Amino acid sequence: MPAEPKPLTFAIPKGRILDEALPLMARAGVVPEAEFHDKNSRALSFATEASDMRLIRVRAFDVATFVAFGAAQVGIVGSDVVEEFAYSDLYAPVDLAIGHCRLSIAEPVQGRGNDTGASHLRIASKYPNITRRHFERQGIQAEVVKLNGAMELAPGLGLASRIVDLVSTGRTLKDNGLVESKVILEVSARLIVNRAALKTDERVAALVERFRALVADMKAAA
Repeated sequence: MPAEPKPLTFAIPKGRILDEALPLMARAGVVPEAEFHDKNSRALSFATEASDMRLIRVRAFDVATFVAFGAAQVGIVGSDVVEEFAYSDLYAPVDLAIGHCRLSIAEPVQGRGNDTGASHLRIASKYPNITRRHFERQGIQAEVVKLNGAMELAPGLGLASRIVDLVSTGRTLKDNGLVESKVILEVSARLIVNRAALKTDERVAALVERFRALVADMKAAA
């Protein structure tokens, strides 16, 4: 008898995108086991109602890495992460039309524009690749100080003159004396797949089509 296929691994991010993604996942037949919803659980891997699929719940940046290197075949992550890593083995075939925000430059309200015309800027961000590419297109050399959180503190403490970070309402920027000065990238959640898995495993292609059809139905109903 032929061997049973290995379970598909579906990588999902912790945080806000996941809350919006779960109803869409359920409609696509990706339903996690009950333990997944236990807030006291520290598990990272979960069974699903489909016997041939499991979920792993990791940091957003790690979703892209797991999928790109084939440890997971499918995942959901923001387009900011897809753009930052630009892995050749990563394919983002479906814009899920959820998790909307933007990746923006912000600077202190006091002294805004004081360094206009500078050829070199120090920027705090957890997106060094996107940041450098953006400023290079403006003819500016960006020295990126990589931070994973508390970005808004950097200008006030003299670590950087500006930050590049995700913005939703802008409230956090305002509360920390910063103002959004330019949008670099409009962000939404994407279904991502490993290119090799898409070509060799029909289950991956079927998932892509289910999510694509769901998004099309959502747009038609809007």
